[in-house]
Amino acid sequence: MLKKQTVWLLTMLSLMVVLSVYYIFSANGNDLAFVDDGQDAASEDVVPATQSEEGIEVDNIENVDSDELFTTIRMEIQDERSRKKSQLTDVVASANASATEKDEALQEIDGLEELETKELILQEQLLASTEYEDVLVRSNNGKVHIHVKTEELPVTEAANIMQMARDEFGEDVKAEVNFQPTAETTDMEDTTETEEAAETEETEETGEVQEGEESEDTTETEE
Repeated sequence: MLKKQTVWLLTMLSLMVVLSVYYIFSANGNDLAFVDDGQDAASEDVVPATQSEEGIEVDNIENVDSDELFTTIRMEIQDERSRKKSQLTDVVASANASATEKDEALQEIDGLEELETKELILQEQLLASTEYEDVLVRSNNGKVHIHVKTEELPVTEAANIMQMARDEFGEDVKAEVNFQPTAETTDMEDTTETEEAAETEETEETGEVQEGEESEDTTETEE
């Protein structure tokens, strides 16, 4: 039993590390994070997170390519839940577990499966009704996190996603929507910045050459 608890603890720590990496790379960028406190988004003003803690909050997160990150988080969550289900199944099958413990284990298994089903339904709904390249839905401690990969995400669209989350998970659920631009958009921005830097450098070099020529002309005139 102690060994299983150790494995469970290590699994949770591994998942926390992955999610921590995500949020570290999601700080101080140009994307938007929309946070819903469970109230009706249509009746709330959209304001910067630094001005209010109610309604929909807007935070900045960094532009990062989320393809591998989404996949990694999905795998970690799936592995963690599979291990948890396995442990709960062992409790149900254990001759040493009481009837109450077995009943609680069965209820927890049902809860995990229901949670996974809701996450999958919302994810498929978003992919089917939008043109997002990728969607990741995960829920934890009564809060639903929706990550979408798209070039831009209007506030009205984010509010609609939050409503879809409430329709699926319940009206009292708290929802958070994050978006990240596509890799193509990020590459284009990097290319544009490189071209602008090259043009600036070329302009500076041209100016230096012109100044040198003017200096030589002045010297010849004086002679």
